[in-house]
Amino acid sequence: MSLLPCSTNRSKPVRAPAKRALLAWSGGKDSAWALYLMRASGVEIAGLFTTVHEDTHRIAIHAVRTALLEQQAQAIGAPLHQLPIPRDCPNAVYERVLDAFVRSARPDGVTHLAFGDLFLEDIRRYRERQFAGSGVELLFPVWGLPTRALAEEMTASGLRAWITCVDTAQAPAAWAGSVFDQQFVRQMPASIDPCGENGEFHTFVFDGPMLRHALRTRPGRITQEGRWAYADIVAAEGEEVPG
Repeated sequence: MSLLPCSTNRSKPVRAPAKRALLAWSGGKDSAWALYLMRASGVEIAGLFTTVHEDTHRIAIHAVRTALLEQQAQAIGAPLHQLPIPRDCPNAVYERVLDAFVRSARPDGVTHLAFGDLFLEDIRRYRERQFAGSGVELLFPVWGLPTRALAEEMTASGLRAWITCVDTAQAPAAWAGSVFDQQFVRQMPASIDPCGENGEFHTFVFDGPMLRHALRTRPGRITQEGRWAYADIVAAEGEEVPG
């Protein structure tokens, strides 16, 4: 007969700490889909962060107005953190800005940083080196997904995006201002990555399952700077986007 006191307290399984993540946000389809997948898997989205050119108030590379990024964030229901950088930003400056931001986020319980990278190994290794020792882990929700199937899944879900920027050395300049949707993906040449992961094109999502409502936007002026063709995305008639 045991002399140990009986206890009604049974040990409970230890749950893994919840993931609370900040997502690197470009406004484009890959980061939007990463957001969608993270929410579906129970990751808490603490916010979105993006680097913007301090002189133009547009996101780097994609050249989308920050006012439109703010509209996206409102439709997503997550705070947007804008990190100003100079237009021709030295890498050391970029890294200092990111490091300071991550350190400021730690007291808010952030455990992870997430990125929408698909398959470029050098980019992933760079991020892993950059944030080693930062106290946060990295998530790559769309990493390694076959890009043809991924583009088809995105657009089948209702995701639609404006093509904001085209590298004319790799893709037709006429794509600037086009809609990335099911028809566009079906007609894309086999020589171009369906998600533009090699830098062929960049996008701005205006509709999809990660948004509470579609954004009333349209392509405005089309310009070309060197090898890059840009579509300036603006508010549709009846809406107003300053800047």
